[in-house]
Amino acid sequence: MKRLGPGLILALMLGFAFLYLPIVTLIAYSFNASRLVTVWGGFSTHWYGALMANEPLLDAAWLSIRLGVVSATLATALGTLAALALTRHGRFPGRTLFSGMVLAPLVMPEVVTGLSLLLLFVAADVERGFWTVTVAHATFSLGFACIVVQARLAGFDRSLEEAAQDLGATPFVTFWTVTLPLIWPAVAAAWMLAFTLSLDDLVVASFTTGPGATTLPMRLYSAVKLGVSPEINAACTIMIGAVAVVVVGASLLLKREQLSAG
Repeated sequence: MKRLGPGLILALMLGFAFLYLPIVTLIAYSFNASRLVTVWGGFSTHWYGALMANEPLLDAAWLSIRLGVVSATLATALGTLAALALTRHGRFPGRTLFSGMVLAPLVMPEVVTGLSLLLLFVAADVERGFWTVTVAHATFSLGFACIVVQARLAGFDRSLEEAAQDLGATPFVTFWTVTLPLIWPAVAAAWMLAFTLSLDDLVVASFTTGPGATTLPMRLYSAVKLGVSPEINAACTIMIGAVAVVVVGASLLLKREQLSAG
């Protein structure tokens, strides 16, 4: 087995330090007793208690979660249907245009997407709020969901579907009982990706939101402009912990399924 050279090891260590040292620093200073984030005043969990009493921040977090769940579900459903159309129906008329419209948000600057959606909602005289942000998030995350599901469908064994249809199953029953269970890991991955994109978005939400629909990134950004406080560090630490739990849990579940299959 080829050993890594000192230069490559140093580059690897610097790369990991660049990625994770700021996160470790943020977590450490969330337990800082001092209000000044650059001065260590001793260990304390005071700011987590203050965070639990910060109703505007909690409301924004709850809104972002609801927004992410709804928009991710919508984007995944539409993205799965788009992937089926692009994979199963060959060169149908308008395929290039359809594919371009689905995948355009992947390369479109967020400012352009947000501004175009804002102009659309204004022209349609739609009151901006929770549902306009939901539609906006589903729009730009649909393409990501489509690509993930389409990659799974590209290597799908269609003989299983043909066997089900030979036994009398309708196309809908075939999809529900044969296709969907087999592509479910890709659908779940697409949903998690869309949820993450929605939870992380700031630019598009800033254009399409309205009164009473402030997301967590918007709330944190407005608070950071006045100065970073340990309370914000505590909120970010909780988000990091939640992501870590989900990732570890998914890894353990996948490993368990592999051991069961083996």
